[in-house]
Amino acid sequence: MSKPINKGTDERANLLSPKPAELVTLPSFMDCHDHQYTQIVIGLKGTVEFEVSGKGNLVGPGQGCVVTSGNDHAFGGVIGGSDILVLNMPPPKNDDPLILQKLNQLALEDTYFQLDGSIQKLIQMLSVEMQASPDDLLLSRACNDTVIALLQRHMLNYEPSKKESRFSLDAIDRYIEQHLSRKITVAQLAGSVFLAESHFHHLFKSQMGITPHQYVLGKRIDFAKSLIEKGQYTLGQVAEFTGFSSQSTFTHAFSRLLGMSPRHYKKTHNVK
Repeated sequence: MSKPINKGTDERANLLSPKPAELVTLPSFMDCHDHQYTQIVIGLKGTVEFEVSGKGNLVGPGQGCVVTSGNDHAFGGVIGGSDILVLNMPPPKNDDPLILQKLNQLALEDTYFQLDGSIQKLIQMLSVEMQASPDDLLLSRACNDTVIALLQRHMLNYEPSKKESRFSLDAIDRYIEQHLSRKITVAQLAGSVFLAESHFHHLFKSQMGITPHQYVLGKRIDFAKSLIEKGQYTLGQVAEFTGFSSQSTFTHAFSRLLGMSPRHYKKTHNVK
């Protein structure tokens, strides 16, 4: 006996699933994330900066990169409105794993690639059609299938001078100072210096000796101390200004790091 189909569940799954192919305009700031599916990114207009597994590079029109599933990466537009074509690959199936095996192998050998002129023209034509009909799922699927089928036969060696991964403590400090009153994630810190999250975390800990989370917490406590010493704010306001979710959370963190409560610290500095 066949199981009943839950249409609501299927519809929600479809809404959460990425389109097979989509056009994306990237902002000038960096973002960082990962996803549980392989993705191919091809530049259409402008210049995009990518970092995948610690390998940074610029991607222009006709160039691209492969991001395998679960591999966190940083990306952002560099010049003007940077447009990209994104091909989202489905999870591998037992009956047809060949294409994803090839792509995963490709990513190990050449994360970045250059396409020849013939497939670039085809991609531009498909992009124009997709731009005219952004909600056409059949067109999106056809674009994905067509480009994937031709991709490996039209790839060229791509060996420009690769950008070195950047670790600027000044840039990290500026980002923290600008966002200290709110939650700051490791992914956001990584994006502030154009690095993928896992690479940033490893690099930060190896150079600073502490985790990014510990560093941000130290910054919050240092700022809290300066606010308390000014004597212009209540401890509740200090907790809010320094990004703690509550005064009790602030008190616990402050006491653990300094060995005294914020109230005691206030008294030691003769603040009423």
